[in-house]
Amino acid sequence: MKVSNRFTLARALFAPVFYIIFNAPLWLDSSVLKFISACLMIPLLAFFELTDYWDGHYARKNNEVSDFGKIFDPFADVILNLTVFLCAVSAGRMPVLFFVLIFYREFSQNFLRMVAMKKGIAIAARMSGKIKTVFYIFSGFFFITFESFIRFNFSFVPAVVYEILMTVYQWGAPVLFGLCVLFSWGSFIDYIKSFYSIIKESN
Repeated sequence: MKVSNRFTLARALFAPVFYIIFNAPLWLDSSVLKFISACLMIPLLAFFELTDYWDGHYARKNNEVSDFGKIFDPFADVILNLTVFLCAVSAGRMPVLFFVLIFYREFSQNFLRMVAMKKGIAIAARMSGKIKTVFYIFSGFFFITFESFIRFNFSFVPAVVYEILMTVYQWGAPVLFGLCVLFSWGSFIDYIKSFYSIIKESN
């Protein structure tokens, strides 16, 4: 397997592992596992988000760019991001409707991407899509950071400070996830316009 695709595969395989790391302490009601998960979640998520850069870097460096990679890379991104969002849903921090809207958007775009690829057409990444990805990642880390903070159970933090932080989390998470929905569908509409414009020109 090509080096670039190995990074992509690692990101896809890590998604269910992350889901287990996040939820196992809740399923088993274990304070020890909560502490361990709090130590692991942020560095692991950061590492595997970086693989998105590395797979592109090595694909260009080693001349490994392929049609398979162009489909596999965004698929792995979607799997990882949706897994983080699913954890947010299970924690009660992301409305189910938000997750469903993002889920439909992501797989609809992947379908259009495959249709375009079948016709031998590569649609370049749009700025709107990059902005959407930034919000996905930022929202995911915002959620995981606060969940880790809660699991560390910082009892020495002054009650007032703790209450302020929890208020920021309580209101900030839904707002950020709501922006993810807006930017995801905005970028999807932008992609559809580009898709049909290019398909029309090719026919």
